[in-house]
Amino acid sequence: MSSTPAASTEDIAKHGWNAVPVDGNAILNGRPYIHKPSPLTVKDIPFPSDDSVVAQVQEYAKKHLIEQTYNHSMRVYHWGYSILKDQFPDEFGKLSPSTWALTCLLHDIGTTHKNLRATLLSFEFYGGILALNLTKELGAPQAQAEAVAEAIIRHQDLGTVGTITFLGQLIQLATIYDNMGINPEIIDPATRDDVNRAYPRKGWSGCFSKTIREENGLKPWAHTTHLGEEDFPEGVRNNELMKPYDGWGL
Repeated sequence: MSSTPAASTEDIAKHGWNAVPVDGNAILNGRPYIHKPSPLTVKDIPFPSDDSVVAQVQEYAKKHLIEQTYNHSMRVYHWGYSILKDQFPDEFGKLSPSTWALTCLLHDIGTTHKNLRATLLSFEFYGGILALNLTKELGAPQAQAEAVAEAIIRHQDLGTVGTITFLGQLIQLATIYDNMGINPEIIDPATRDDVNRAYPRKGWSGCFSKTIREENGLKPWAHTTHLGEEDFPEGVRNNELMKPYDGWGL
């Protein structure tokens, strides 16, 4: 339980600040899933477009991200919603959909051609700073803006020791599912089909693998290297779970 004076107990839960194991295997109790996932379509998953901050950030993401990255971000939103609803029902009733949407829309903002070259920082860190400033400028409260930034900064901080915010763990689970097909049974196949149909990959596996190598070439110190300078980009490129969908939209 947090004792910080920087946010209320309600805001801690609402914006996903609760501490959970950073080990994704541990949070799933070492199983493929905690509860059998239910089949959901995109129409079953609401998106908080009525939130003005989310609406403005969505337009920002559409403007600055290439289509493959934007579609990835939207798939991550839907994967995470399904994981949240089925695997963590207690958190499902507490976590703000807007906070989740903002995290998904901006989690890869640091990977744009311009942003990779604008800083010496690793893309997750720079992306977190950009997200913090943007969401605060648009009127997001501190607890929300900082939750989004923290989750983005740590969304590739995979490991087995220590804790992470629940929001950070959720974005990890959703991104590694989309990028590498990890925990393949955590999403129902009908949901996987429908979300990939609505937000086609358009060669995402090769696209993101190339971006990883691009950053590592620009910044040999990049945080991404802790996942393996070859293992990570190759794992993304050879995503067997998503291989049947990877050409959709091309």
